[in-house]
Amino acid sequence: MPNKASAKKRMKTSLKKQQANKAIKTKISSIRRQLRESVANGDTEKSEKGFREFCSVLDKAARKKIIKANNANRRKSRAAALLASCK
Repeated sequence: MPNKASAKKRMKTSLKKQQANKAIKTKISSIRRQLRESVANGDTEKSEKGFREFCSVLDKAARKKIIKANNANRRKSRAAALLASCK
């Protein structure tokens, strides 16, 4: 446990930020799973909508530095290739 007041505060804020980041990462995984399911089912309209949502979430996470920009770009590229294989 931290002894100083500033260290205690920093620990509390770090935990809050960690929980927020985890929520966003979980959202990314669930949207990616939904995208893969819609591609597997052959639903092109739902796939395209899911792809746009997936890219949007990735861009927001990269902007907030939750994931790195190259990581977001790589995931978007792979999702685009997956979407192209569906058509």
